[in-house]
Amino acid sequence: MPEGDAVWRTARTLDKALSGLELTTTDFRVPAHATADLVGHTVDETVSRGKHLLTRIGDVTLHTHLMMDGAWIVGRPGERWRRPAHLARIVLRAEGVEAVGFSLGVVDLVPRSREHEIVGHLGPDLLGPDWDPAEAVRRLAGQPDRPLGDALLDQRNLAGIGNVYAAELCFLIGRLPSTPVSKVDRLERLVTRAQQLLTENREHPGMVTTGDLRRGRSHYVYGQRECGRCGGRVQHEQAGEPGRERVRFWCPSCQH
Repeated sequence: MPEGDAVWRTARTLDKALSGLELTTTDFRVPAHATADLVGHTVDETVSRGKHLLTRIGDVTLHTHLMMDGAWIVGRPGERWRRPAHLARIVLRAEGVEAVGFSLGVVDLVPRSREHEIVGHLGPDLLGPDWDPAEAVRRLAGQPDRPLGDALLDQRNLAGIGNVYAAELCFLIGRLPSTPVSKVDRLERLVTRAQQLLTENREHPGMVTTGDLRRGRSHYVYGQRECGRCGGRVQHEQAGEPGRERVRFWCPSCQH
């Protein structure tokens, strides 16, 4: 699933491509909005909120979520699509530009005045203007017995972290993802490092946490067989609620 930095980049791409333009085609290929028609309306902006995308069109907000496999691809009308047509969920066209949302996990249209019903539950956005490290710490500390890895993935605590960053952040502070939040010293340092990582990576893909851009060297433990620091064998396991399992990665030598 794309993490907060990738969603931020998607929002910026859509914003640059569509903002200020009048829509000439709006094709919603989802049952709930199959008859929706926004032709003639002007796109005001697209912003990200954690892993959510909000495209504001007049008094309506198009809310989309990439989930596991989704992507927005921008091109010119008439260009060959880079994904199969049957995966397209939304087609937006304006003069000289076409934006297609493929395999989107969420497609919804809501009055702009009701955006809070969609994203109001989210914690401080690591890449947003509302970023508040003290509030993020307060929310994390509010569940002292929860495993750190799970708490970081809970978008109600801080918005934008996914599996990769959760694993790497636990590594960077030397704690196991199963460590209770109450046992983690200096949560302030943790949330500050999280914001720094996403900020550093938002301009380019890769989610690099080691500072090494070479293939197979960009992460310490996530998806690795050997620890990027000590060379020891990385451990992994399935964790999480049924139906929402995630793979945890950790180094038993570097984390405790």
